[in-house]
Amino acid sequence: MYRVARRVAKAVAGVPLTEVWFAFPALQAQTGALLGQRIEAVETLGKALLVRFESGYTIYTHNQLYGRWMFSKPEQRPDTRRQLRLALSGPTRSALLYSASTIELIRPGLLAAHPFVQRAGLDVLSSRAEVAEIVAWIAQPRFARRRLGLLLLDQSFLAGIGNYLRSEILFDAGLDPAQRPVDLDQNALRALAVVVHRLLWRSVETAGITNDPKLAATLRAAGWRRRDYRHFVFGRHAQACFRCDRPIERIEVGGRRLYRCPGCQSR
Repeated sequence: MYRVARRVAKAVAGVPLTEVWFAFPALQAQTGALLGQRIEAVETLGKALLVRFESGYTIYTHNQLYGRWMFSKPEQRPDTRRQLRLALSGPTRSALLYSASTIELIRPGLLAAHPFVQRAGLDVLSSRAEVAEIVAWIAQPRFARRRLGLLLLDQSFLAGIGNYLRSEILFDAGLDPAQRPVDLDQNALRALAVVVHRLLWRSVETAGITNDPKLAATLRAAGWRRRDYRHFVFGRHAQACFRCDRPIERIEVGGRRLYRCPGCQSR
């Protein structure tokens, strides 16, 4: 989602908007408050997007499973069967949100009181949190006795981490899904924070590749398919671990698949 936020900002931020259109009737009457305004920032909060206007208004969107942002010239629309839900246009580009079911317009001063905003955890990317800040966040007592295999999917913990990043973070930190923050000493807590920071930013810059960049490049040059070199462990059930050659295991944690190396992630 952070990559999408950067694309939306590049398309329409900082210029007077020539078009603001909502598909939902309850929001259509509010377009006058936004037309001609400039977007100051486009931020993520986990899997939600916050479009902040200079007047203090914020458009809150959540793509759920089906929402998708597309981009075009203002006088054009993408060739798609999806239903347009939100259109933001500047003089040269349009940012168009299709199929999303959650779009809200939040009035100035009310963003902090929004239920999703109140529940959301630390968004490492939008906040640009450094490792020390991530360590302090993870070490809070409210998280101490929760298993990491479940905790990493809780958006009130680290907002924006999805299922593949859960497996990748635990592997790169050498942690078993059953371990809890309270089980880790300060060195292990810091190592986890370092991995969280590194893999989130690596995923953004590589469009989802979390494996070691040099190894991924080597495997790609050798003809490997992207799905086989993209991740350390996720989606690689029964394939050899890149570090110890043990076969990767697939287990279920929290009703969702999780991949681990029994050699690198032993407790």
